[in-house]
Amino acid sequence: MACALTVSATMVGASLLGTGTAAASPCGNASSGSSGSSGSLDLGSLGGLGSGSSSNPSTGPQGALPIYATNVSRTVAWVTGPRSPNLTFSRFTISGTDLGVSWDNGYGQTLMAFGDTFGDCSVSGQQWRHNVLLRTDDKNLTDGITVPDADPTSTTSGSVVTADRPTYAQQLISAVGFQGVEVTTIPTAAISLPRPDGPGFRQYMNYMSVRSWGSAGNWVTNFSAIAYSDDNGQTWTTDTDTILINAPVDFELPEGWRPLDTNNGKFQQNAYFRGHGADSEWVYQLGTPNGRFGAAFLARFHPDDILDLDKYQYWTGTGDVWVDTIREIPEGTSQIVPPPVTEVSVSWSPYLNKYIMLDGDNGIRIRTADKPEGPWSSAFTLVEPGAVVLYGPMMLPQSPALKGTGKELYFNASRWSDYNVMLVQSDLSKVPK
Repeated sequence: MACALTVSATMVGASLLGTGTAAASPCGNASSGSSGSSGSLDLGSLGGLGSGSSSNPSTGPQGALPIYATNVSRTVAWVTGPRSPNLTFSRFTISGTDLGVSWDNGYGQTLMAFGDTFGDCSVSGQQWRHNVLLRTDDKNLTDGITVPDADPTSTTSGSVVTADRPTYAQQLISAVGFQGVEVTTIPTAAISLPRPDGPGFRQYMNYMSVRSWGSAGNWVTNFSAIAYSDDNGQTWTTDTDTILINAPVDFELPEGWRPLDTNNGKFQQNAYFRGHGADSEWVYQLGTPNGRFGAAFLARFHPDDILDLDKYQYWTGTGDVWVDTIREIPEGTSQIVPPPVTEVSVSWSPYLNKYIMLDGDNGIRIRTADKPEGPWSSAFTLVEPGAVVLYGPMMLPQSPALKGTGKELYFNASRWSDYNVMLVQSDLSKVPK
């Protein structure tokens, strides 16, 4: 039987939130040598281009939306921050955050999970949360993403809040909060799948436990794990049987423990996507090592088996040859994309009739493939490096290019200098076929 750890948004105590100091510095981008989910202060030094940002004692450094418009891509609107149309500081106590991992909850609503999140920069602890959730029913993204008000009595409202703090987005998954032990827990992938115990859908989120931040683009993880929610993201349960401990060792642990393996490191940051056509029976998991300098690897599983890692298969790098355990992944041949691969999102695009992969830590790039294991194309630039300085592109599931209704692809992208998430639109008709 799976051993589970239940974490309720209403159970996160001051002992966790108040422990240690936030590793990120978005309230002023202090050059502390550490950073938040971006993992790179270099992004901050480059990211001042165009926004005219200036740090506010309470609401942080967010500036005006950088104007970027080419025949391929354009910036649309801020998704988060005090200067966003969603006014997330006054409505959800979010002055700064990043990532915005996005997925359809199975009922047509889009959920967005964010990384390290800050509120009032002028108070002790800066109201730091390791992760938060926003929800939207907005299907027309041409002018941005609209997030409704939060309601503590509703599991479909704009965020997870409590009755005594109705404008404070609650933390979802806790962490110890000590550098060198566990500084934060950051969502990297999410998906909804049919509930195994009845009708409806269950939400699954893959997250990384960060032990420490390093130099630009480098961080160390303790493990990756899967948490699930049966109440549309209000509360999350980490299934400890899904923990992949990241350690440079390879040996058997006592009975009842999942074996340690060096290949665990290949799946510390992840992206989920559904197979298409002949591959539709599978859900795929693209994995990368911690940081921004690793290759991409591939696993697959049937939807009912997402929490049973013993039923996963891993691509070997040869044709349609898959192995049944993570330990069997061969070295040198099993990567689907060579390094460097950064925070990534993947989906099938009916418009291109191909799988598409987005990543980038300065500019944003796209790759395409006919099959999940590739071969993947060379990268095509959607947002030029240095123009806006974005990272962590997370595709929005309601994009016309993903729904089969148009060529427009929308994705969340993070900007370190403003430490907030913006919406970007790209025209996939410009992507080489």
